[in-house]
Amino acid sequence: MLTLVLLPGLDGTGDLFDSFIAAAGANADIRVVRYPPDQPLGYAPLEAHARAALPDAGDYVLLGESFSGPIAISIAASAPPGLKGVVLCCTFARCPLPALTWLGPLVSVLPVAHAPLAALDWLLAGRYSSASLRAALRSSLAQVAPEALRARLRAVMQVDVREKLSRVGLPVLCLQAAHDRTVPRAASQLILSLRPQTELVELDAPHFLLQTVPGEAWQVVSAFAQRACAI
Repeated sequence: MLTLVLLPGLDGTGDLFDSFIAAAGANADIRVVRYPPDQPLGYAPLEAHARAALPDAGDYVLLGESFSGPIAISIAASAPPGLKGVVLCCTFARCPLPALTWLGPLVSVLPVAHAPLAALDWLLAGRYSSASLRAALRSSLAQVAPEALRARLRAVMQVDVREKLSRVGLPVLCLQAAHDRTVPRAASQLILSLRPQTELVELDAPHFLLQTVPGEAWQVVSAFAQRACAI
């Protein structure tokens, strides 16, 4: 049975994977890494947390969603035993909006605990949203301490794993959303320029790709994983 390890988006709870996991059904052993909700950690300690949760034995595929893409890339660059392939979903190898890095000092005063849900919903889901998805987003963010979210936002502004990406020797699938308002298409193009053999699949979806088209996403991810594990 396919083993798939999921690294979550900015919220870090892993709860937003529920629809994707449901789409997989009993066809895979899916393990969700959940980041500490009350600790203001950047990429290095969160990567250590993710590595500690990787399977001890057997083959598996790693999926990094959005915020966790750089962690998935860094882990893949070290080629740990058993890792057969990596899925990069709506993510990036460096800050996806470099022009915003100058806002770093302002992150400490952002009202992340009271961010307008309507604005977040527009950015992340847009016309693909639903009442249940908005409720799930609200619930996941409520579980995370504001300082933890701020630390992760700072980390995004500073991250650059381009060199590590160029060293990844495993099969890589890049899932791109056709209507992503959060991570621009240029982020996927950068990944392809650094690693031309990367497989790119675009789905008709917003940034919340796994949440809004879980069935289609599962078909693409499972097919890739089966090919990767057969190598």
